[in-house]
Amino acid sequence: MKIKILSLILCFIGVTAFSQNMSYYTNEYMRGETFVQRLNTLQLVRNSETAGAGQFYHDALKYLLLKTADIRGNAAEQAAAERSLIILSQGLGDEKYKAAAGDLWNAVEFFDVVKPGTSEGNAMQAALIALAHVDGREFIPHIVKRLDDYNTQIFRNAETRRRYQTAVIGCINALETFKDASGYRPVFFTSVGSYDPPIKQIASSALPNITNDPANVLSAVIRDSSNTPDIKLEAWNQMLRSKAPDQSKARVAAVALATGWNYATSNRNFQTALSTMRKSAIEGIRQFGVSEDSVYINLDKSFSANFTARSPDRDEIMVTLNALAAVKTDEAVVLLTKFTRETHERRLRDLWTDLEREILQWLLSCISVTGTRSADVRYLLITIQRTEIYTPFEQGLARSALTALGY
Repeated sequence: MKIKILSLILCFIGVTAFSQNMSYYTNEYMRGETFVQRLNTLQLVRNSETAGAGQFYHDALKYLLLKTADIRGNAAEQAAAERSLIILSQGLGDEKYKAAAGDLWNAVEFFDVVKPGTSEGNAMQAALIALAHVDGREFIPHIVKRLDDYNTQIFRNAETRRRYQTAVIGCINALETFKDASGYRPVFFTSVGSYDPPIKQIASSALPNITNDPANVLSAVIRDSSNTPDIKLEAWNQMLRSKAPDQSKARVAAVALATGWNYATSNRNFQTALSTMRKSAIEGIRQFGVSEDSVYINLDKSFSANFTARSPDRDEIMVTLNALAAVKTDEAVVLLTKFTRETHERRLRDLWTDLEREILQWLLSCISVTGTRSADVRYLLITIQRTEIYTPFEQGLARSALTALGY
């Protein structure tokens, strides 16, 4: 019993001593006539690593905001005020002092790098990061808008770029900490924006931590006609890198494939990006499946457009056939049968080159793994096997396909 009483007494003494210390530091801080003087007090508190100092940091932040008029045109006071905000933000963040969220946002607005001469960016960055640590979720829309605005800026000199990029890092870190899906889009556009490579890498690395499934966001980015093909391609690549389930990836693959065909451009670089996106999306369909019937229409385009093109993309033809063989649906078998019949008709008309010969081999190989019991397929394979215009090797491929299908 005596031990319990002694423990309570010691606890009370500790609380009293802590309260007195904080009162002392608060009084010292308020007595400071300049930001430079008050900064010394903040550094003492921060260096003491005193736990439970959230109220002190919050009161000090309120006082800092109250005195911001004093720093106009004074470089030393400006620097001290910014350093003070960094210390206060770190302290409030460590304490997870939720009550300070509103004042932290006020600090973000005051030290916004958009305002000439008001901030080097470090203070704003620290306040943004702290805002996330204190769980100021009500300010997520404001941070999203800030980052959206920064992403549209044109940097006219290196100093402006440096200041903005410092603030951008704060926005990214805050949105990554919040893990709210609404933060994904602006961070994505930072990753493909006109920033320095390290900033873009920070944004790219943050994306998987914001949301596991960005399918809705990235589908909208790919569909948006105002986004160039290189951005659309990067959106699809980000989807592949995400932790989203296969169903979501299949859905975005369908969007990427459709956009790869629907986006018209004469720009060679854009055409290359669209072709790359189509082929990667088709490979995604092979892996993740068919999410909607429109996929078959666009797979038909990927084969047919290249089959009749003056400079066909053999890779796109091959990935298309492989995808159809992998999904093994009735619709896939119908397309494989259609392509095989078209190839057969070209053989009958003596329109036969190495391309047609190669495609026939791919088609027969793909059909053989579908497990189909289609009468049309069986009849077509028998026809190829018995048509003397084909080489013995080609007839053998048709016979092998029949055997694989159980005929």
